[in-house]
Formats: sequence, C-alpha cells, structure tokens
Amino acid sequence: MTFERRRMTHTPRKLDERPWSRPEPSPRWEEFAPPEPGGLAAVLGLGRKRYEAEVAEARVRFGEAQDRHRRAEEKRLATLERKRAEHRQAEAQALEEVATYNAKLDKEREAYRAGEPAAVEAHLGAVLDASVYPVGFPHEHRIAFRPATGDVLVEIHMPPEAIVPTARGYRYVKNRDETTVMPRPEKERKEIYASVLAQVALRTVHEVLTSDPDRVINGVILNGHVKTVDRATGQGVSPCLVTLSASREQFGKLRLSQVDPAQCLRGLNALVSPNPYDLEPIRPIVEFDLSKYRLMDSMDVVAGLDSRPVLVNLTPTEFEHLIRQLFEAIGMEAWNTQASKDEGVDAVAVSKDPVFNGECIIQAKRYSKLVGVESVQALAGVVEHKRAAKGVLITTSWFGRASHDFARQHGRLQLIEGPELKYLIMEHLGKDVIPGPVPPKRRPSR
Repeated sequence: MTFERRRMTHTPRKLDERPWSRPEPSPRWEEFAPPEPGGLAAVLGLGRKRYEAEVAEARVRFGEAQDRHRRAEEKRLATLERKRAEHRQAEAQALEEVATYNAKLDKEREAYRAGEPAAVEAHLGAVLDASVYPVGFPHEHRIAFRPATGDVLVEIHMPPEAIVPTARGYRYVKNRDETTVMPRPEKERKEIYASVLAQVALRTVHEVLTSDPDRVINGVILNGHVKTVDRATGQGVSPCLVTLSASREQFGKLRLSQVDPAQCLRGLNALVSPNPYDLEPIRPIVEFDLSKYRLMDSMDVVAGLDSRPVLVNLTPTEFEHLIRQLFEAIGMEAWNTQASKDEGVDAVAVSKDPVFNGECIIQAKRYSKLVGVESVQALAGVVEHKRAAKGVLITTSWFGRASHDFARQHGRLQLIEGPELKYLIMEHLGKDVIPGPVPPKRRPSR
C-alpha cells in the first residue's frame, strides 16, 4: 500500500437506456374503425346511420388513444432526458470526487515527504487499515511519527491466546457414528501462539517500511499489546507482549520468507514476553501517551529574543515555550501544555535517549528567588501519577540543598538552575541570555 496505490481512478459507466429507448406503437385507425355494412344491407342502404354513428364514436376513441400515446411519448422522452442528465451529473460528480480525493492525496504526499507527523501518521494508518488478517485477529493500532529522529512508534493490538485452536483435529469413529476431538498439546499451543505474535510484529514493521518509498521513515518502534481481562481483578488490561526497535537498514537485510519468526525477533534484540501464552507483560522500549496532557499550539520565542535578553523579563508563557524549544534543539520532541489544569506540567518531551528513556515531564519556573523544596516534591508526585520516565524542573533562579537532596533520593528528577540553563541555551539555541539574579552564597555545612 503506497500513495500510488491509494490513488483513485474513474471508469465511465454507460447508461442503460433500454427501458426508455423504444416508443410504444402509435394507434392505428384500422384498430378502431367499425366494419362497413356489406351484402344486401349495403345495397339497400340499411344500417348506414348506425354505421356512421359507430364511425363517429370510433373516431373519438381513436383521438383519445392518440392523445394518450402522445402524452406517453412525451413522458418517455422526458424521462429519458432526465435519466441522461442524472447520468451526466453522476459521472461529473464521480469525476470531481476522484479529482478532489487525488488532489488531497497529492497534498498529503507532499506533507508526507516533508515529514509532517499528521501526514505520515495518516498514511501509515491507511496502510495498516488495508492489511488483511484472518477472522478473529484485532485490527486496532495507534501511530506516532517523530520527525526529529525519523522514527515511527506503532502500537498494535495482537490476537489473544484463544486464537490458537484447542483442537489439533477431529476423528470420526464409524462404529459409534460420532466425531471425537484430537486435543492440541498445551506446549504446541504456546509455541504456535509465540510464533503468531512474532509473525504479526514482523509483518507490521515490513508493511510500514515497504509503504515508504520516499524513505521518510528511518526506523520503526513497535509495541504489541493484547486486550484481555485480568483474572485476578476482572478488569480490562492490555499487557505488552512484544516490543522492538528496528532501523530501515537493519530490517532491510532480512529475508522474511526464510526466517524463523521467533529467532528473527531475537536477532533484532526485541523484547518478548517470557510467557506470552500466560500474558506475562514486558515494559515497552518506548511508551508515551500524550492524550493525558492538555497540549497547546507552539510559539517561536527564540526568534524574538533580543541581544542578551533577561529571562525573568519574559512572560510565563514565553518562558515555557522557550524551554520547549530548548528540548527540541537538544533532539527531543516536545509540546507545551495548556495553561489551565496542567497539573504542574508545563511541557512534555519524548526521546529514545537512554538518559530519558521515554516520556519526560518538564516544569519551568521563571523565578527571581529560591525555588522551594515543595515544588520539587510536587513534580515528583506528577511524575508518579503520569508514570513518566523522568521529571525536569528548570528555573531562572536556584534550588536549596533540601531540593537537591530530595531529587537525588527520588532518582527520576533532574534540577536545572539559572547558570546551567544559560549554558544550555547558548549551546543549543545560540543565544546569550541572562537568567536572573545571582543566588546568594551558601554557607558551608558544618
């Protein structure tokens, strides 16, 4: 499934005019005229008046038949012309729909070639939607493209373990006239199920990469989940059973028709559930869900910075967008959250970098005084609540000793003070900025 295959063509249809093409035969006077008197009656002139009366009556009926025929012909011709007009209109509309669809598709392709996430995700969604699987296989997926790295994250739902039949076959017993089930051993069911998961994972990556002749995508990160019910709680769960990350170059060397699916996954350093049949979950290589944040449109703050700007003079919104641009320049994808109800989250960044390993929550404090330890503790709570990989608290000012101690003990928090922020902005954005006031000298601990 490529953009070329997604293009529509119009095949003109011919109108079947047969129901309205043949006129009904015109009325003939011979069919209405009464017979003339014959024989002796004609010679003697008998019945002449009656005959003339019959002729007059016949002419009235003949005229009425001609009128009906004329009206029927007018109706037939009007219907034929209406059908022709409707056909022409339908053909023109079909042509216009095809042209509109293809023009939209051409714009999508241009956006796709430019690496616009929405276009890439829409195309890959169409690709996976067109993928045909056996009955009983789920057909759900989520896609996120990260233009900074050229990677696409694909989350798919895989079939549950019940997809493997419990019966290996059936045997007919003639003397009892019944069919008995030949059960499939549990070990065999587990092996088949593991192979099915591996095949679906490899096939999905293959479809994504082969649908990208423009080579916009550098690699695929795949998470395979299974929708099921937790037997302990009765609640719906979706454990991840397969996760892998493969570059285009790495995957292109595979001959999928010759590989053993399970061994191929191991060769790709994929993580696979040790007991997929028992739905034992694993942690995805990269996992993020931006739907839990209220995101807002981005603004370019860096372009508007004057020479040696003072960061504390920026508005809170401008400062938050500056921090988002900083993380983008570092090589991550980042989004600002909406000002209201952000739960202490000013921005969200995502990266495969092992330092961050996934989703990173960012809080920006445009302060000119000490940032209290309660802000660090609040960020820790949000990181736990959002199940993020890391939390970063950035300020134009400084943190106290208690804040640094708390961050070290938590393990997933990073604090960035004014001087370090100044260095990062200079290194990645090329701007020499003044963070804010200089922190007071700390007294040495006794």
